[in-house]
Amino acid sequence: LQFADPDDAMQLVHDQMFRSAVLRHRHERGWERFEAGAFARLREMIAHEARLSPARPRRNVMDDQIVWARSPIRFDLAGGWTDTPPYCIEHGGKVLNVAADLNGQPPIQVFAKLSEQPELVMRSIDLGVEERVRTYAELDTFARPDSPFALAKAAFALAGFLPRFNSQGGHASLEEQLREFGAGIEVSLLAAVPKGSGLGTSSILAATVLAALGDLCGLDWDRNTLFTRTLALEQMLTTGGGWQDQAGAIFRGIKLIETTPGLAQKPVIGWLPHHLFDHDYANRSILLYYTGITRLAKNILSEIVRGIFLNSPSHLSIIGDIGANADSASAAIQKCDYEMLLASIGNSWTLNQRLDAGTNPPEVQAILDSVGDYLGATKLLGAGGGGYLLLFGKDEGAAARIKQVLTSNPPNARARFVDFKLSETGLQLTRS
Repeated sequence: LQFADPDDAMQLVHDQMFRSAVLRHRHERGWERFEAGAFARLREMIAHEARLSPARPRRNVMDDQIVWARSPIRFDLAGGWTDTPPYCIEHGGKVLNVAADLNGQPPIQVFAKLSEQPELVMRSIDLGVEERVRTYAELDTFARPDSPFALAKAAFALAGFLPRFNSQGGHASLEEQLREFGAGIEVSLLAAVPKGSGLGTSSILAATVLAALGDLCGLDWDRNTLFTRTLALEQMLTTGGGWQDQAGAIFRGIKLIETTPGLAQKPVIGWLPHHLFDHDYANRSILLYYTGITRLAKNILSEIVRGIFLNSPSHLSIIGDIGANADSASAAIQKCDYEMLLASIGNSWTLNQRLDAGTNPPEVQAILDSVGDYLGATKLLGAGGGGYLLLFGKDEGAAARIKQVLTSNPPNARARFVDFKLSETGLQLTRS
């Protein structure tokens, strides 16, 4: 596959998906091969961007230092799906989202330090599991996203610990590379939110791991580089996905994030006033509620991306409207107009359901029905189907009634309200 002309490369991707659709419509065998080829070409195009500037890791901390990276989560208010390849590559993306801490803490945290043994050690604090990698072959297994450490392995690869991502072409073995590096590396990961939460946890954790490794290995990656490398990492995991999650967490506060068409997606950030999400509204008129229901986005993503590949008029029209609604929501926040914001959030919820009816399953609708008299607007965060709900009361009194009803009669044993606060920092990186 040649990358000199991105338009030609994208045409090949569209061709593969079209052939798949024709065979599938005729109920003929082989359509899966063409569809898999289309997704693989798209992944390779995006990952190729990361290999254009390969890394050269070098030991950049003292023996007893710990690099501590932590990130907020993101609330997507409007524009989600415009950030997803191939749509953003061909049309550009536009997303309005919020960086927020939960219960007073950034919930995504990564600790990285040196170790004596020439190996890469990965631990998950929340999952209680560990894996040790001693060879390139063991590291080059990140394309299995069901692995608890696929994400961490891909991050190590992008940091230059696989030959094809290393500016010097790597070494004869990982052990030799680590001995020359002067130490092994241990990373400990903590994601203090449930899987399938809709808060962008996977991509944010990826960006946070990359930030920790970038500092430990002297890679000098700024936030824009982390944005791009996280997009490549998600493609390497074969889960796909867009760029709004990492952008929402890396960059502080409330912002409208825009990109122009092209393989190299570069965010332009427009920050907005905090008034509608400060202490007068957060946890008073605007509530964050964990439904206790989860739904993973991969299957939803595949269906919608298939429609984009096939230039489905309905998909492209709805996603275009989703992008326009991001402008409306941004204007509401700029004007500090709560009623206007409610209208935009309601429109986000309607558009998401038009794009994918499974966004609002009966279990979620039952929750909304129980507090419908007090709701000004609502939206499931992320791709929908479960996870966290943002509930906007008609006013502060109505929000208090919502909290009373759902606290007294929770839909399941896991459902609960969670306090949130705008993150004034976004990604933070410090050393011991």
